[in-house]
Amino acid sequence: MSKSTSLSALAFRKFRKNFWGMASLFFLAGCLLLAIFAYAIAPDDSENANQMHLSIHSKSPGFSVDMLTIPVAVEQESWLKSFLFGERNANTEVPVSSVEVRDTTIVATLYTEAGEKGLEKEYSLSQFPEAASVSEVPKRYVQQKTFVLGTDKYGRDLLSRMLVGIRISLSIGFVAVLISLLIGISLGAIAGYFGGKVDAAIMWLINVTWSIPTLLLVIAITLALGKGFWQVFIAVGLTMWVEVARVIRGQVMGVKQMQFVTAARALGYTDLRIIIKHILPNAMAPVIIISAANFAAAILIESGLSFLGIGAQPPMPSWGGIIKDHYSYIILGKPYLALVPGFAIMSLVTAFMLIGNALRDALDVKSG
Repeated sequence: MSKSTSLSALAFRKFRKNFWGMASLFFLAGCLLLAIFAYAIAPDDSENANQMHLSIHSKSPGFSVDMLTIPVAVEQESWLKSFLFGERNANTEVPVSSVEVRDTTIVATLYTEAGEKGLEKEYSLSQFPEAASVSEVPKRYVQQKTFVLGTDKYGRDLLSRMLVGIRISLSIGFVAVLISLLIGISLGAIAGYFGGKVDAAIMWLINVTWSIPTLLLVIAITLALGKGFWQVFIAVGLTMWVEVARVIRGQVMGVKQMQFVTAARALGYTDLRIIIKHILPNAMAPVIIISAANFAAAILIESGLSFLGIGAQPPMPSWGGIIKDHYSYIILGKPYLALVPGFAIMSLVTAFMLIGNALRDALDVKSG
C-alpha cells in the first residue's frame, strides 16, 4: 500500500521523526491523564486536596505517620461528582504517635516532633460506628499514611495538591487558547479579506492592544472582572488574540490573491463561505504553531497571577499559588516546597515549546 502524499500526512510523518516533539507529546498526554484522574490517583481525594494537619506541616518527602480517622456522617455524593471534584470529606484525621485501648474508650497520643510527649485525647466507641468493640478501632480507623512529596505549610499532602493543580494549568491553557483563536482568527480574517477602512480599524485595535504589556493587561482585566478561576481564563484569553490576528491577517492577504479564490468569487460564493471554506484552511499552519506557544504562555501567566494572589483563589490548588506559599522556604532549609511546583511549571512549558518547534519543522514545506 502506497503512503499518502497529502500535506497533512507528510507533516505527520516528519513530526514523528522529531524525537523531542514526540517525547513532549507523550509527556503532555501523561499530564492530561493525570489531570483527568487526579482525584482517583491523589492520596488525598478530598475537595481541592485540602485536608489539613497542622501538627505535621512542612515535612520532608517520604514522611510517614499514623493517622486516626474520626468519621462524620455526610450525604453520599454521586460517583461522577466525586471523580470530577473530589470527595466532600468531613472526616477528621488526627496524626497520632500511639493509640491505647481502654475499657470503653480510645486514648490517642497526638503526634509531635521527635523527643516531645504529645497530648492525650480520649474518644468514645460511639464516635466509630463501624467498630463493634473498642479493640476493633485501631484496626479499622488507624492506618499509616505516607506523604510521597511531603506536606506543605498547612500539613496538606503536596503530591495531591500538585496532581489537582495540573487541571488548573491545562485548563487555563486550553480555554485561553480557544478564546484567542476565536477572536484572533475572526478579526484577522476580516481585516485581511476586506482591507481598506475595515483593515485600518482592526489594525488600530491590534496595535493598541499590542502596546500594552501582557501581564499588566491581564491584571487590569482580572481586577475588572474580579478574582477567581473563570475570570483568569477570560483575562488571559483576551490578551493572547493579537498575535493570532496579525498572522491570520497576513496569511489571508496572501491566499485571497490565489486563483481558486478568484474562481470561488466567479461562481458567486458568499464572502463568508470563501473565507471559511477556501481561505482559512490554507492559512492555519502558522496558527497551529502559535497556539502551542500561547498554551505555554498562558500557563506562565496563570502561574504569575496566582503567585501575585489574583489567580486561582485558595483553597483551589495552583502551582503558582503553591510557590507563593512556600518561596520563603528556599532560604529556610526546605527549598523543595517551592522547587517542586517550579519544576512542574518549567516541564509543562518546555514540552509545549518543543511541540511548537516540532510542528514548525513539520509544517515547513522547504525542509526535507
